[in-house]
Amino acid sequence: MTRVRVAAGETFRSLRVRNFRLFFTGQLISQIGNWLTLVTQTLLVLKLTNSGIALGALAAAQFGPVLVLGPWAGLVADRSDKRRLLLIVQTIAMAQSFALAALAFSGHPPVLAVYAVALVGGLTVSFDNPARRAFVSEMVPETDINNAVSLNSALMTSSRVVGPALAGLLVVTVGFGWCFLADGLSYLAVLAGLWMIRSGELRTAPVTAKAKRQVRAGLRYARNVPQLWAPLMMMAVVGTLSYNFQTVFPLFTTRDLHGTGTTYPLLFSVVSLGALAGALGTARRRSISVRAVALSAVGYGVAMALMAVAPNQATAFAAGVVLGVTSIAFLTASTAIVQIEAAPEMRGRVLALQAMLFLGSTPIGGPIVGLISQQLGARYAIGLGALAALGAGAWGLAKARGAVPRMLTVSQVGEATAGALRENATGVPAIRTAPAPSPVDAELGARVS
Repeated sequence: MTRVRVAAGETFRSLRVRNFRLFFTGQLISQIGNWLTLVTQTLLVLKLTNSGIALGALAAAQFGPVLVLGPWAGLVADRSDKRRLLLIVQTIAMAQSFALAALAFSGHPPVLAVYAVALVGGLTVSFDNPARRAFVSEMVPETDINNAVSLNSALMTSSRVVGPALAGLLVVTVGFGWCFLADGLSYLAVLAGLWMIRSGELRTAPVTAKAKRQVRAGLRYARNVPQLWAPLMMMAVVGTLSYNFQTVFPLFTTRDLHGTGTTYPLLFSVVSLGALAGALGTARRRSISVRAVALSAVGYGVAMALMAVAPNQATAFAAGVVLGVTSIAFLTASTAIVQIEAAPEMRGRVLALQAMLFLGSTPIGGPIVGLISQQLGARYAIGLGALAALGAGAWGLAKARGAVPRMLTVSQVGEATAGALRENATGVPAIRTAPAPSPVDAELGARVS
């Protein structure tokens, strides 16, 4: 029992910090509510249209703003008080959920109206994602950053276990409107947590001063650091064609697995349960390499291939557990190495670029996957995702073979921060040809803030 207590204390050590504990609790409640809305939105559009193309269009509305605004949203995060920015964004997101509830309670809402409100939600995701992820690093000591962001990953994933299942239950018992209303009310928890955070106990990052071409500088910075660029390119491919569960699973469960309206949220919850196990497994990880990112992409591709050929619901649920573990392995690995290599004052822009490639690629991949699902079948769309992940992983392994992997640990944070703070005369961090590490952030971010 002593070993168990020691392991538990190590795994959850960042929760000893009051500010992070408040943030964690509020986010846990709010993220469950977010999944209520995402799943319910998908089921509502499917009911109104029965079209895979319509589901792809919904995904484009939900995440299109991330693609368009991603780099600028990251710059806003770098320039802002992140706590204040999160309060504003979360308030707007709460209003969006109440608007969806009003549409659903109206009886038969226009699909275009659902898309329009989803677009507002996409705008909030654009600004919330980089600010929230960077804010985690400000709440805990440097030595606990990896633990805090890994627990945040577990939080995001556990909400994916509860939220979709709860959405399926509420939709069939009380209807769509109550799901959206519950999500709107859940924002009160995260807003209360943010208000109660003590600003004096934060390790506030330096605010980036205004200057010309800062967005371009962020893009050039990422392009010139190989340890950043390779994972970002893998994320672009996998994010576009492989992470489209919300588009393909509803059709897969109803048409290929011959399930009911609750089969989709149940499968989503099973996948998320596997992801939760994977996220908790990363909470004690101290190092990462490009090779590890590439191998996780290959594992994800294999899991998607198993899902594509699953003959029945029982087999699909079993494959879903493996899919969840491998999906979170790739996502946390790619996010961790990005955070390791990104200089602190560039973190918001680099995270926004990653979010743009992950979430923002959905407006491109969602309609493609939706069209394939509609015309050929969902299995072909899942198979395409498997090929994309396998191809990205093979490319990543080739890139990793040409360089010595750099396994970086949290113990290197002090030296890394000193090196990362070197700036040129214009105040823009110098491009590093031999990147130094900064704190790890293995945030999940399932395709939702």
